[in-house]
Amino acid sequence: MSFASEPERDDGSLPPVNIVIPDDARELDRDVLAYRREMRALRRRQRRRRLLRPFNGPGGGPAAIVPLIALCLAIALVGGALLSVLTISPADQNTALTPSASPRASNAPVDLTKLPPGNIRLDGESKSVRSLFSSAIALVPNDCACGPALRRLTEQAVAAGAHGVYFVGGDDAPAAQLTVEANQFGNGHAVPGIDADGVLANAYHPTGLTVLLVFNDDSAEVLRNPSGSFQLKLEPFALNSPGVKAGAEPSARANPTAGARAG
Repeated sequence: MSFASEPERDDGSLPPVNIVIPDDARELDRDVLAYRREMRALRRRQRRRRLLRPFNGPGGGPAAIVPLIALCLAIALVGGALLSVLTISPADQNTALTPSASPRASNAPVDLTKLPPGNIRLDGESKSVRSLFSSAIALVPNDCACGPALRRLTEQAVAAGAHGVYFVGGDDAPAAQLTVEANQFGNGHAVPGIDADGVLANAYHPTGLTVLLVFNDDSAEVLRNPSGSFQLKLEPFALNSPGVKAGAEPSARANPTAGARAG
């Protein structure tokens, strides 16, 4: 029992407690929000402890991280292997070509002839014709108007591993014309030349633009009057290889006086 002027006490002699009951329940909103924040923080701490329990308990610590690292490495290796398999196409697997590769894919007859002996003048100097191995020689007639074909020849010959590209005219060809054509259509690779002694003219009897594709064994394939969109159909580095594959026989058109294929 207590007097009206004193706080109530219970029978256990506990400290007095003043309880205030608000007239409006909305005054307790801040207390409710604070309580909910504390409960959310408590749940977050509990979840964190559950996640870290394997590393904090007996046998935990750094040793417990090793299996996790091993799992990550295994996933990375498997993913890398799958990615490499998916990104390699069949065409990529067959593009490894070497200078020793044969320029022909089969033992079919090929249109080849040996370069004739003799010299021509290249950029003012006398050179042996048979020293021009792994090259492309264009026998250019006077006023041939074949600039696009010369440019196309240069691009494809360089892609086929040509050591040189030569624009050669006859004894009566204007040297200035050949120099202009070499500069304009040779893409920095062509050298002008003059067949002063008629070595190539007597061997191949060119009519119109005539092209000699020279391999590294001094054998040459002849193209006469190639079209404006001709394709040499040579593999990369083909001109750095022998013209005749082992076992192949030159065809009847290997005669220099016969017409070779046009592109």
